[in-house]
Amino acid sequence: MDIKIKKLSDGARIPERGSDEAAGYDLFACMEKEVEIAPHTTYLVHTGIAVAIPTGYFGGVYARSGLSAKEGLRPANCTGVIDADYRGEIMVALHNDSETIRTIAPGQKVAQLIIQAYEAVSFSECETLPETDRGAGGFGSTGKM
Repeated sequence: MDIKIKKLSDGARIPERGSDEAAGYDLFACMEKEVEIAPHTTYLVHTGIAVAIPTGYFGGVYARSGLSAKEGLRPANCTGVIDADYRGEIMVALHNDSETIRTIAPGQKVAQLIIQAYEAVSFSECETLPETDRGAGGFGSTGKM
């Protein structure tokens, strides 16, 4: 699949895979200087790129596991969604879950982009739903083990 991409800034980098089998493509911070993200705050990181995702797909913006596990930095909305009809700059709302000020440098990997197919559906209102063994059992209703 070919994804059209436009650099919006001279410092922008095209997303890259970290390995041959990686599902995600690293997104890079595109800014002129380092920024600090205070504990429990969110900073909107520019990537300097815009993409044309094909109809029937979306771009999922996910945390980078090392950045999240080691530094407490993750996308604020946990998973971002880039719709196929969006043509603006990709930005990552990076949230600091740690108790320490974290620094983001220009060119740093801040998230990963995964292109995913989706099924367009329609909803039809009804009075009852088909029964299941689980029923309305919610959080934790299926047990831990």
